[in-house]
Amino acid sequence: MEFRDLKRQYQALKGKIDPAVAEVMASAGFIGGAKVKALEERLARYVGVKHCVTCGNGTDALALMLMAWGVGPGDAVFVPDFTFFASGEVVPFVGAVPVFYDVCPETFNASAESLEQAIQAVIVEGQYKPKAVVAVDLYGLPADYAAIGAVADKYGLKVLEDAAQGFGGCIGLSRAGSFGDGACTSFFPAKPLGCYGDGGAMFTDDDDTATLLRSLCVHGKGGDKYDNVRIGMNSRLDAIQAAVLDVKLTAFEREELEAVNRAAKWYDEALAELPVITPAVPEDFYSSWAQYTVRLESQEVRDGLQAALKAKGIPTMVYYPKAMHRQTAFAGARQYVPCPNTKGLCGTVLSLPMHPYLDRETVQTVADAVRAYFL
Repeated sequence: MEFRDLKRQYQALKGKIDPAVAEVMASAGFIGGAKVKALEERLARYVGVKHCVTCGNGTDALALMLMAWGVGPGDAVFVPDFTFFASGEVVPFVGAVPVFYDVCPETFNASAESLEQAIQAVIVEGQYKPKAVVAVDLYGLPADYAAIGAVADKYGLKVLEDAAQGFGGCIGLSRAGSFGDGACTSFFPAKPLGCYGDGGAMFTDDDDTATLLRSLCVHGKGGDKYDNVRIGMNSRLDAIQAAVLDVKLTAFEREELEAVNRAAKWYDEALAELPVITPAVPEDFYSSWAQYTVRLESQEVRDGLQAALKAKGIPTMVYYPKAMHRQTAFAGARQYVPCPNTKGLCGTVLSLPMHPYLDRETVQTVADAVRAYFL
């Protein structure tokens, strides 16, 4: 059993992926070019924004957006305490200070109440200037951008949507990547829409921001790549990855997004009578199910269940076992607000196998193994 079955996905799409990659190989146009431009235009249409700018990976995308907004030394950027390291890593990378706030235990996403408490604490201290908020679409579910945006607007902060796991998710008719003042996603292979290497993208409706991002991606270029007008980085999407993503995006739109939601419902039904807390999807929200993550009563129960499933050949993952403020890289950083929900989640979450090619029989096998552990 595969945790996320990329091999099965490739076999399903091989007939279209192989010719698309071969076309790039034959053209010898490996960096940028028509395929990358066409993909950017298609991604912008899908998400529902004016501009998509691709780059080397999702972490670069976050850093580049902060750079485009002028975030730097003396600024505070507010980041969920329960997320992947990259969401906070990019803040000191641009010279700013990350301030971690708590999440909601039911959705795993940003708590607007904790966010406001963190902003107020920074203002009272007076050492840093609140500048931006990072909100993460964890496990595929968009964060509550109405609540987050209200807090950010109150204090004049920009909102950066980290949609690395949320691509394809929706709130009403609006898709992940269209929320906040700007958004970023990742095309890491295991993401809802993944390539066969690394890749990322940034989304914005602002013309000037898009122009600046395109400069920053290519060494801060001006009129051409040998006219360097600012300090940027080297972060570009390969044409081969664009070719792969173009094929995968078609499958994602037509079949895969619906398929993972169907698999999530199978899990919900199969686990309904068991002592696990299944993921919550608020009304009018739609998840792209990067992960299907349950909560257990305690860390002892979680770890015991994980070991029992492993013994039966069922892979699981813990996303994430350590809060951001406890990472060694952030040692010494002030914790402005308590994050009890994050602490609880780190010790109780467990992600089960999840992907668009999961069949009901496999879901039932996982659920039966979970049931057997509790007997």
